[in-house]
Amino acid sequence: MTESDEQLQTEKGAAPPVRRPSRALWALVLVAFALVLGHFIFRGIQSRLVAQTALVRETRAATVLSVNVVRPKPGAAADELVLPGNIEAFTDTPVYARTNGYVKRWYADIGTRVDAGQLLAEIETPEVDQQLRQARAELATAEANYRLARSTAERWQHLLKTDSVSHQQTEEKLGDLEAKRAVVEASGANVKRLEETQSFQKIYAPFAGMITVRNIDIGALVSAGSNGPGRELYHLAAISRLRVFVQVPQVNSRAAIPGTPVELALAEMPGRRFRGQLTRTANAIDVASRTLRVEIDVDNAEGLLLPGAYVEAHLKLKAGIHSLTIPVNAVLFRSEGMSVATVSDHRVAISRITIGHDYGDSLEVTGGLSADDLLVVNPPDSIAAGDTVEIANAASLGAGR
Repeated sequence: MTESDEQLQTEKGAAPPVRRPSRALWALVLVAFALVLGHFIFRGIQSRLVAQTALVRETRAATVLSVNVVRPKPGAAADELVLPGNIEAFTDTPVYARTNGYVKRWYADIGTRVDAGQLLAEIETPEVDQQLRQARAELATAEANYRLARSTAERWQHLLKTDSVSHQQTEEKLGDLEAKRAVVEASGANVKRLEETQSFQKIYAPFAGMITVRNIDIGALVSAGSNGPGRELYHLAAISRLRVFVQVPQVNSRAAIPGTPVELALAEMPGRRFRGQLTRTANAIDVASRTLRVEIDVDNAEGLLLPGAYVEAHLKLKAGIHSLTIPVNAVLFRSEGMSVATVSDHRVAISRITIGHDYGDSLEVTGGLSADDLLVVNPPDSIAAGDTVEIANAASLGAGR
């Protein structure tokens, strides 16, 4: 339709025709809309992927334990072992009464040095004295009866020779003589027993030593024996030579050989050493403490060492024992025993260790570790073999493992 035709139709009053977009234009609009929608969808998916990746990275980082590590330090040469010990008297015994009575006198107080056989106390025993007097009277009666029976038996034996008496009567007189002799012996034994009991009125020192306890006073009632109501009158200790008992760890037990020289040190006498000698061992390891009980004898002629005192025993070992020292806070205390967590290639390994000596804030380890191991400090209770960890102080240690 030409422009003149359109003008003619307009003049005639007809509406002009509407122009419709072409198909190419619609296709272009759809493509543009699809591109815009795809862009927004891609951006949304991309942001979600980035967030998910970050979350996975943070989760993995949170599951990896960050730890601090230390290396074991070489231990000191173990040519000397310092162990705590207890001083005990070489001979130590309580002194009891052997008879009942009242304390008449006492002659030794605590701190008194006494000799063997020295009189310590006297006890009054009125009951025993009375029993002894009665027993002596019974012995005298028995002896008189025995003498009469003996003279009668002798006469009957002479009469038997002249057939003045029968054999039966003579044997009866002889049997009566034997019975009277037995009564005399029994009465004599009873007198001897009471005399020995009476001799216990005097308490003597069984050996030379020092009185460490006195539990009696004049007029006090004492009972015989160590059982029941009886209690010790004195406690006597021989202190001219002393014993020192020390618990040697199992790892050092082979070095505790009788004859080994030992030096003893006391806190109240700094700088002074007392020489002793390891004399005997228990030859058995204590199951509870895993230690060997040893005895050290030391001369105490000057009396400077006191029984019951704490002492440090410096034991000279025959051979050195190579060891490592680790901090206490690197040890795991578990049911299977003491162990440590070591790190290699960011992986955890649990190693059992053997403890030699406890220094308080550190421990001597004689087995289960090497000097190159990296120990986890303050390991959590949940740490297990195979866990992945990051070493927080790797730069300061130069540890790339």
